[in-house]
Amino acid sequence: MEQLLDAALFNATLRMITPILLAALGGALCSRVGLFNVGLEGLVLIGAFSSIVGNYLFHNVVIAIIFAILIVSFFSLVFAFVSINLKANEIVVGLSINFLAAGLTTFSLRAIFDVKGAYYDKDMIGLPKWDIPFIQDIPWIGDVISGHSPLVYLAYILVFVLHFYLFKTVSGFRLRSVGENPVAAQSLGIPVRRTQYLAVLMCGVLCALAGAQLSLGQVTMFTEGMTAGRGFIALVATMLGQSSPILVMASSILFGFMEALGIRLQGFSLPSHFTTMLPYIITLAAMFFFKDKTYAEDAQKAGGSSR
Repeated sequence: MEQLLDAALFNATLRMITPILLAALGGALCSRVGLFNVGLEGLVLIGAFSSIVGNYLFHNVVIAIIFAILIVSFFSLVFAFVSINLKANEIVVGLSINFLAAGLTTFSLRAIFDVKGAYYDKDMIGLPKWDIPFIQDIPWIGDVISGHSPLVYLAYILVFVLHFYLFKTVSGFRLRSVGENPVAAQSLGIPVRRTQYLAVLMCGVLCALAGAQLSLGQVTMFTEGMTAGRGFIALVATMLGQSSPILVMASSILFGFMEALGIRLQGFSLPSHFTTMLPYIITLAAMFFFKDKTYAEDAQKAGGSSR
């Protein structure tokens, strides 16, 4: 047991949590303005691929991340325009984004890199690993917390920044009011559409960061469908956390820990097919046991909007 629950497991957990947490925070912002963004999976996948392309073109990690943000923001705008302006069902639009991302990244992988399945370059520059002074020298704690990419630390900082913004600022109250009752918000002079567009764009930025962490911060390569359902897990984390950044982080920690544990259990001669299923089994179990709590707020919001 000590070999299983060691510092390396929790160190890996922090890395596994990050893509899920960033995407879930983006989903929470969309939920707060009354949009159910099912396209998180596709946006993260596009972000992962765009980061690799940006790295390949510019040979600079920072520019690669900015490039990914621009590309994912474009697809986020497509989602926003079709859902908000054209009044299409956002679930259908989100699923379309997911299918588009899967096909587009597969096609682009062959068109740009002339490879199938995966792209890896030994000269590719990955995200740097930051060693935190003083903390890195603390036994066990230093092994867990220190030595991660900047996006890992940024993800946890954003949790508290978004929590403060949503619940402690006037702008945050206005954003939440758009999701609670858009008609009342409009009557008070709050620009509903502009607020929704802003939330979707911020969701795109967060999904781009999630994809960059996945392809440049963890493995420094891209493989077809490398998100492997993390966007859907992030969506569940958003629902379980009731779009509250702190609770979303708690849900993401659960799923990230199970993913890291599944990978670790492969070293104990357990079948890889079983260990790969662990995060999804926990996702289904969480949805089952917390279903009433998860959907209560959504039903309340729907009732408030209809009034």
